[in-house]
Amino acid sequence: MSEILVGIIFKHRFEPARLEAEKLEKWLRNKGISVYSEEMLPMGRINGCDGNTASIPDNLKWVVVLGGDGTLLGAARKLGGHGVPILGVNLGGLGFLTSIPIDRLYPSIEMILSGDLETEDRLMIETKVLRDEKEAFCFKSLNDVVINKGALARIIDLDVYINDEFLTTYRSDGLIISTPTGSTAYNLAAGGPILYPTMSNFIVTPICPFTLTNRPIILPDSETVLITMGKKSEEEVILTFDGQVGFNLLHSDKVLIYKSKARIKLFKSPDQTYFEILRKKMMWGGVTYNQNGDN
Repeated sequence: MSEILVGIIFKHRFEPARLEAEKLEKWLRNKGISVYSEEMLPMGRINGCDGNTASIPDNLKWVVVLGGDGTLLGAARKLGGHGVPILGVNLGGLGFLTSIPIDRLYPSIEMILSGDLETEDRLMIETKVLRDEKEAFCFKSLNDVVINKGALARIIDLDVYINDEFLTTYRSDGLIISTPTGSTAYNLAAGGPILYPTMSNFIVTPICPFTLTNRPIILPDSETVLITMGKKSEEEVILTFDGQVGFNLLHSDKVLIYKSKARIKLFKSPDQTYFEILRKKMMWGGVTYNQNGDN
């Protein structure tokens, strides 16, 4: 037990999360388990490249994230290169990723310690921005990458290529490139499909397209998506990652999006399947029928 190092990452400036982190740390140390604890600090607009792994010890066995899905997304970007399994504990709202309720925290950890809690792999995507043919920015994300116009900007033209083959020009408010994990986030709000979270695909979804026949498209994760801006404009265009990190684009930039070598491992809920979580979070009601087929 003494050789185990467990991480705790908790929601920024959220007192219930901090208190739970302190309680959990004490509980783990009483079992002879070493603990690394960190508050998940917010990120905003950034410049240059970010490796997303600063401050994380290399010998972590697994990590508990206390907060909501936003906290887990931030933790996933930090942990993506480490291959460390994550237990997402819901202290927030929706909780697609943080599927463990707080009252199931300690029973779930006992299952981890006994080797009885399964994990599943989740695809991450990596984005590289080329400016004057040089790498200006690179970043990993678990949910999505979004190209969006500024608040007061007009429609933008985005030329999209798949493995160097021209797909189409989207005239829209923006474009979402989503992983299966992120399919229930912004992609869903923009009319994109829900994908089972362990699938190996991307979804390209236009935001409010000018041409109504521009529909979402599902691609295998072996493809590389290249996006450039069409008509030259002085409008502000922003690249965002998981809805948390932003980068300003210039008209001449090239945006490359592809499967990351890093993958995230999430502990599965011991009490409910993905479809049960989906029904609950999406508030899908069931319909029952009597033997005559009536409602």
